[in-house]
Parts: sequence; C-alpha cells; structure tokens
Amino acid sequence: MEFLAENLAIIICAIIGIGLMVVEVFMPGFGVPGIAGFGLLLASVYLAWTRHGLLPALAVAAVEIGLVGVAIALALRSTSRGKLSRSPLILKGAQSRDQGFIAVEELGRFLGRQGVVLTTLRPAGMIDIEGERLNVVSAGEFIEKGATVVVKEVEGGRVLVEEGAAHV
Repeated sequence: MEFLAENLAIIICAIIGIGLMVVEVFMPGFGVPGIAGFGLLLASVYLAWTRHGLLPALAVAAVEIGLVGVAIALALRSTSRGKLSRSPLILKGAQSRDQGFIAVEELGRFLGRQGVVLTTLRPAGMIDIEGERLNVVSAGEFIEKGATVVVKEVEGGRVLVEEGAAHV
C-alpha cells in the first residue's frame, strides 16, 4: 500500500495520459486530448525520474509506450468488432453518390466556359457563369471586377481562370 501511495501521482498521470491518447485516435486533427495526454505521459516519466532515478523512469516510459499501443489497438479493434462498432460514432457503410453524398461538386462542366468576375481576383475570388456563382483562382494575375474570364482548368474543387473571352 505504501508503494501505491508514494507513486499515486505517477500512476494517475499515466492512466489519464493513456486515456487521452486513446481519445485522440477517434478525434479528427491533432488536438487538445493528444497534446494533454502526451504531456501527462511525460509528466509521469519525469516524476518517476525525480523520485526514483533514471532506470525506473525508463521502465515507466517503456511500460507507457506498450500500454498506449495496446490501448489504441484494443480501441481500434472495438470499432470493427466490439461495442464501439454499434455506436453512432462509427460510420456503418460507404457514403455514395446514389444517397446524395458528394465530396466535391462536379465542376468539370464549367471547363472552357466564359464568366464575369463578381469580386476582384487577387488571385482568388468569385465569378458568375450563366447565373451560377463559383469560387475561382486566377493564374496569379490580378483581375478586376466586371472582367470576362474563361475557365481553363478544373482540378477537384479548384477552378483556374484566365482573363479573356472563350474561343468558339
């Protein structure tokens, strides 16, 4: 019991740190839980080092690395076969076009078409093509509001325009 009382801060930092690292796996981006979890894991190693020396600190670090790996593996396994797989957090199927899901709007239909600049392109801005507003970029040049532009390239959600009229 004495061992537990002496090392309670180390144990609490390690457990909460591992928990936060697992939470980070399921949260998009590199955010607060990951940074806080990593900080708590470092704090537990530091506490072990200052209280017990280098060798116990290295042992704590090794155990933490192993436990983080096991915890993340179990959490990921749970997303496919465990309780978490039945959770609303996990997407059950693919999101298809038939169901109305579109990652990037089909902008290829605007290729070669002519439009009017609604906001000054420096180099990004908006144009109007037959009543449809588009966010576009120029090839680096400054294009004034009201100028005529032609869509030269469409790549995913990026529409590149050049000043001038469309060639028919």
